Amino acid sequence: MPQDSGTAKARGVGEADDEVAFTIPDPRITESSGLALSPTHDGVVYTHNDSDAGPIFFALGPKGATRATFTLRGAQARDWEAMAASKDPETGRGVLWFADIGDNFDGAWPDISVYKVMEPATLRDAVLPAVRYRFRYEDGGHNAEGIMVNPKTGRLYVVTKQFAGAIYAAPRRLSSSRTNVLRKVGSAPIMATDAAYAPDGSSFVVRTYFSATVYKALDKPLTRVPMPALDQAESIAYTGDGKALLVGSEGANSPVYRVPLPENALPTPTPTPTPSTSEPLLEAADGETVAADSPGGITGMDVLLWLAVAAGATGVITIIARKSR
Repeated sequence: MPQDSGTAKARGVGEADDEVAFTIPDPRITESSGLALSPTHDGVVYTHNDSDAGPIFFALGPKGATRATFTLRGAQARDWEAMAASKDPETGRGVLWFADIGDNFDGAWPDISVYKVMEPATLRDAVLPAVRYRFRYEDGGHNAEGIMVNPKTGRLYVVTKQFAGAIYAAPRRLSSSRTNVLRKVGSAPIMATDAAYAPDGSSFVVRTYFSATVYKALDKPLTRVPMPALDQAESIAYTGDGKALLVGSEGANSPVYRVPLPENALPTPTPTPTPSTSEPLLEAADGETVAADSPGGITGMDVLLWLAVAAGATGVITIIARKSR
């Protein structure tokens, strides 16, 4: 994420070496409640308002200025609380997810909704089609303000905002014609306000009003990251390189901070593939990865063995031919 030349240091944020990446000057954006880095447009961040501001989201440039405004056709915005971004594995196109999941009465709504939108290829004002997915929790209603999408599996997760917070997983294949069931798979910090997956899928982060926790896996916290002192801390997203977090707040002219991650939470370099580790991986039913069966192709080792056998056979044939003269 490019930074302004006049980057300001945050104050009163403990040990965090935070910077104001940009502010959001658009007077229409007064309750920025979700952030997501564009998967395909460099330096672009998406955001949306909270509550009943309409099914609208904004594309912001590196300095926070609005580059485009988009409206979702046929969508509702009862209480939009979060968003996420991912990539379609088949086409490489960006995919945006908008979560109408706020429920201050923990069960006032019979279901909640998440809208899936293909990221626009051109950043200009437009009305976009969206697919609506309805959800219900397996154990009753909850208030929630966080969603995240695993970039490796494409699976959607909802993070509740409660004293006994939890992480719920959506079905692997979502249905737009029936209500999908969210199943509890892990715990979350008290009163979580947002969540996001790292770009490489190696970790994820859940934030509250005061701090953020990076997890290696479900219920396996890796480290806690101090957060800037904001009026109403609502949103969080990873930078494109996975080395820092972008955190935002509601309010007019709200700042978005860039918070560097500690060393133990940084992405690890991808190892060079070897014959023993380069086998394709498949996702098992329980979410674990397993090595795929060999497709029966010829490897480099097979070729070397074949050549050795062929050379040996040729030598034997030559000896027999000489003796038979």
